[in-house]
Amino acid sequence: MPHDRGALIGLLAALALLLLPLACARPAAAQAGDVFRRFVEDLWPDARAMGVSRATFDRAFRGVDPDLSLPDLVLPGQAKGDVKGQAEFTKTPAEYLNAAHLARLTGQGKALLTKHAEPLARIERDIGVQKQFVLAIWGRETAFGAHRSQHYAIRVLATQAYLGRRKELFRNELLHALKMLEDRVLTPETMKSSWAGAMGLTQFMPSEFYTLAYDLDGDGRKDIWNSVPDALASAANQLRAKGWVAGQSWGYEVQLPKGISCLLEGPDNARPLREWAALGVVRTGNRSFPADALDAKAFVLAPAGAYGPAFLALENFLVIKRYNMSDLYALFVGSLGDRIGGEGAFATPWASVRQLSAGNIEEIQELLQAQGYRVSKVDGKAGMNTRSLIGAYQKAANLKIDCWPSEALLKQMRATGPKRGAEPAKPVDGEGARERAGLGAR
Repeated sequence: MPHDRGALIGLLAALALLLLPLACARPAAAQAGDVFRRFVEDLWPDARAMGVSRATFDRAFRGVDPDLSLPDLVLPGQAKGDVKGQAEFTKTPAEYLNAAHLARLTGQGKALLTKHAEPLARIERDIGVQKQFVLAIWGRETAFGAHRSQHYAIRVLATQAYLGRRKELFRNELLHALKMLEDRVLTPETMKSSWAGAMGLTQFMPSEFYTLAYDLDGDGRKDIWNSVPDALASAANQLRAKGWVAGQSWGYEVQLPKGISCLLEGPDNARPLREWAALGVVRTGNRSFPADALDAKAFVLAPAGAYGPAFLALENFLVIKRYNMSDLYALFVGSLGDRIGGEGAFATPWASVRQLSAGNIEEIQELLQAQGYRVSKVDGKAGMNTRSLIGAYQKAANLKIDCWPSEALLKQMRATGPKRGAEPAKPVDGEGARERAGLGAR
């Protein structure tokens, strides 16, 4: 009997050890929930100042907890490089600009060009944005309405405002979403959005709905969810507000001559199209640049560095990018618009490249910065600035210039990076790149 009692005591002790983490987890989870509820309650004074009633506020947040599956969150205890990113920054150019997907959207877009000819003509005339690019926004955002997001906008905006990288931006959008509920634009049941809180056929953020949504069909409502004319006009109105140059393209696929490379990528190296032409840059397909565009400023765009097509991008490329801050997004919309308007696919194929993790790209950016290169932002995203500086680093180190963040590059930079306490290198930027390429100042 004493032996049995001892065994029983041992069994109970082991069971207690097994259950201890669960017992500790419950208070921790409850504490996290309390912190989120305090965050929500702290929103109330600003929501009230925007005209939101307490009843609307409480109904909006009923049963809402953070959605930890969303991209772009910074979770407690999470390593910096483990942040889940969005497709525009985690896919290679070839993956994002999938040829079959673009071809499918092109066919649908051409049919819609005919179907919605009347409102598109009005949009082009009254708002000043070419119809093919308006359709391309719709195609990229929701596949012409085929994709309907199922996130509850209040939940995702609250999560991003609470745990995201851009808390203040999403806090403002959350307050505007609450105002939309108060104004009966939508109900909690119908307020569906993307992971970032964008809504409707052409994906508007709540604050943009109040400033840029457009009632083209004349029914007294700005219905970006169900009215194609309203949604397309709203997208065009947003592009116009962001600086769209009427009648101008976004850019042209080109062949770069020897001596001009991805090293010169980005708006810092912009010059008139006629100057690029004089330097030997030519359009693909043996076509000339439009005569009325020759004085327009253009810059080299090489989304895959040396491993894919090169472009001369105009101001409207940057305007599209302001709709969604991604080079690949803007190129997708621009190219889809061209194809809907009758242009062909890219002349130069995308080579097979590997996309590094955000953490590895951040490390490359930090190593560049430590050597004096003017990295605009250490964010784990290999945009134009980072790619061109990689090219500058490769040129200085007598490496092959491909402007692409690769494992081999990172390994080489780790091995030769500045030691602690060393003097930082002199700043290197786009102007230096122009001089090294023999182009001189603009």
